[in-house]
Amino acid sequence: MKQVWISAAGGPQRLQVREAPDVQPRTGQVRIRVRASGVNFADILARQGLYADAPRLPAVVGYEVSGTVDAIGPQADAAWMGQEVFALTRFGGYADTVVVPETQVFAKPAALSFEAAAAIPVNYLTAWQLLIVMGALKPDETVLIHNAGGGVGLAAIDIARHVGATIYGTASARKHAFLQQRGLHAAIDYTTGDWTGELDRLTQGRGVELVIDPLGGSEWKKSYRALRHTGRLGVFGASMMTESRLPGPLKLLRVGMGMPWFNPVALMNRNRAVFGVNLGHLWHEVPKIGAWMKALVEGVDAGWVRPHVDRTFPLAQAGDAHAYMEARKNIGKIVLVT
Repeated sequence: MKQVWISAAGGPQRLQVREAPDVQPRTGQVRIRVRASGVNFADILARQGLYADAPRLPAVVGYEVSGTVDAIGPQADAAWMGQEVFALTRFGGYADTVVVPETQVFAKPAALSFEAAAAIPVNYLTAWQLLIVMGALKPDETVLIHNAGGGVGLAAIDIARHVGATIYGTASARKHAFLQQRGLHAAIDYTTGDWTGELDRLTQGRGVELVIDPLGGSEWKKSYRALRHTGRLGVFGASMMTESRLPGPLKLLRVGMGMPWFNPVALMNRNRAVFGVNLGHLWHEVPKIGAWMKALVEGVDAGWVRPHVDRTFPLAQAGDAHAYMEARKNIGKIVLVT
């Protein structure tokens, strides 16, 4: 089998293809011959040595794959054999073969390609948790989606559109037309200045009921101030870390120094809420993840879940895929194919 390893913390050149013996499924596991692997921003942070949850380097990262089951471990359901599936992986997804617990495996909808199926698990489950489970978005409410052109951003647009909410999003100007076709009611160009003034104009000074923010640092302060009374701020990343020119872990300084501190009394007095989402800390919540995924697969069948793959890269070109994402060129998902 082939795997892409992060040899050491550093740039995209640290990603290297290595051969290894085929893995064998253990009790309750299935083996998947991978056709496509999703690339996520957490993978980039892991490569840079900035992701605390990542395995110690050198390591193989990757949270999601799609492919065909070709081996079944003891006590796993034999009905999986030969099925086309997509799955969550607790790292190891940058490979042409993986083994995963069958509780993290889902039947691939026939309407989806392997590439599109690999674009669902991390992005859509994260967006579902942000908007539906914890954000409690309602049809008469307004949501602001930061980084609306990213994988989670597009997933959030699909979900908010299904709910019937008013959707605003921040993105560079070249992405605006596509995002509005996907369902964004108004796009805000964050590259030309402070986005808060345009949001204030759009909401006539009222603010929004929900903001989802993967940026981190001082941007969380702005997002909190953009909330209407009864508003909720959902944070799920700190992508600003990668923009710092400081070396190694010092990149954390910019985010940490600008990060707000939320006082419970102030939250009560302002009738606002702040919550965090990290899908990688929910491996033990198997029934919840299964229920969320069931709703999303039903959304695929109904046509409102529409995973969009911006570009695919061969597994051996994972470094190019990372560079493409870091340059913020993608609209939607980047996928590695075997």
